[in-house]
Amino acid sequence: MSETFKIGTLVWAKMKGFPPWPGRVSNPPKDAKRQSVKKGQHCIYFFGSKNYGYIEEPQLKPYFEFKDTLKNANKSAGFKEAVAAIELFIENKGENFNDTASLNDSEEAFNRLKESSVPDSENEKSAKPDKPEKPKKPKKDVTAAKIKRENSKSGASPSVPRKKVKSSHLDDSTYSGLETSSILNHVGSPKKTPGSNLLDRPTNIIRPLIIICTLSPGHTSSRCGKYITNSKRKNVLPSDLKFGFLGLGIMGSGMVKNLLNSGHSVIVWNRTPDKCADFVKAGAEQGMTPSDVVQVADITFSCVADPQAAKDMVFGNCGVLPEMNPNKGYVEMTGIDAETSQDIADAILGKGGRYLEAQVQGSKVQAEEGTLVLLAAGDRQLFDECQSCFIAMSKNSFYLGEVGNASKMNLVLQMMAGVTIAGLAEGMALADRAGLQQKDVLEVMQLTALACPTILEKGKAIIDGGFSTHLPLQHLQKDLKLSLNLGDQLEQPLPLTASANEVFKHAKRLGYGEHDASAVYIRARF
Repeated sequence: MSETFKIGTLVWAKMKGFPPWPGRVSNPPKDAKRQSVKKGQHCIYFFGSKNYGYIEEPQLKPYFEFKDTLKNANKSAGFKEAVAAIELFIENKGENFNDTASLNDSEEAFNRLKESSVPDSENEKSAKPDKPEKPKKPKKDVTAAKIKRENSKSGASPSVPRKKVKSSHLDDSTYSGLETSSILNHVGSPKKTPGSNLLDRPTNIIRPLIIICTLSPGHTSSRCGKYITNSKRKNVLPSDLKFGFLGLGIMGSGMVKNLLNSGHSVIVWNRTPDKCADFVKAGAEQGMTPSDVVQVADITFSCVADPQAAKDMVFGNCGVLPEMNPNKGYVEMTGIDAETSQDIADAILGKGGRYLEAQVQGSKVQAEEGTLVLLAAGDRQLFDECQSCFIAMSKNSFYLGEVGNASKMNLVLQMMAGVTIAGLAEGMALADRAGLQQKDVLEVMQLTALACPTILEKGKAIIDGGFSTHLPLQHLQKDLKLSLNLGDQLEQPLPLTASANEVFKHAKRLGYGEHDASAVYIRARF
């Protein structure tokens, strides 16, 4: 144990993507599973959000020594609440926390703090009792205070979603093997949403108890902690905000369907207005232009074809930019490069708006089932406000820090998918030319380490020969091209990606751009 950072020491703890946050060197929660802790890491309790996380010693600074410098490091409500919480803790304890000899005896006050609610207004702060009352047993009714208290115990990130997200307490060992089946034992009835056949198709929003968890650096990377929500089983509590959605293509249609089925208020726009009809019947509103959508919505999602289309939504005629203001949020879900994302962010921020990139991993099936993986970066508060939507759309959402990180992560994953599918196509073509039954190849493959959903799904599509579109070939080729551009900028050789891109380009030239990516087999075989 470091002499500088003993149990009970008050500190400023720095995680990537967050300002230095007030915390306390603490023992891990009693209900946390054991995990391996690297030398030089300390378990930190974050004030305000009441989360725990393991932080490396170089990222810690003594609280009192740097108080004057760091107490105004951030103007967000969560940060101010955290500073107020640590000051309240110091005041209630009534000890000189500069005296390290007293730190080992502060557990009683610390435990009282964890069970109490942080004042939400200045009036509440001024009305503090001289002696804190003992925490009452939780009532059956789920109050806002209970949601906040339970939500805050889930992991390592200094702040957590604050917009109507119901959660159960999970310690920060959740992703290192905690069985969730025993916790997910309350199943409600699906909410019925009147609408067309399109929106009446089953989804996996079955509304059992939702679990929100936050991973600490000990469970991802020692360099930074990534905020992750796990919504494999869902009980979506819709936000009171109004959401706009631009683009009702293969991915956008599925995402909007899940937003409506989970009770969100949505206004939609599509370049082809006829696509909006089913969603209007299901309860959505329709905007005549992207500008109209932004004018009405609090937060607007955009999911269109490519970087140029994404720019047109913002900068084009009747685009979203003229209507942006400090009360508006914009979430870009189109598969784009980091430079395009930064250009859009600069424009939105220049008008006083807030910007978040939320890249999508998945295909048509995952979009309809609400099991996508979302990679987000940008405005953290906007990420929190979108949580109910992200839970409806996805099984996991990751917050990756500054603008551009999510776009880069998405391109890396798409690059690997493209190379894999091209390799599968060549393998199936070789098997056919060698006189082997492709069904036999796929059956054997299922029993090997090569078996994965993408390979098996695309392998079946190759055998069937229909190439029904789940992931458009032209979209995957676009991502391969953007990945190569990123490689050029970083002087990173990508020879396999370059070869795969040429194969996809040829298949696209043959007229298979709007077919599924598995149609690249046509180029490989013929």
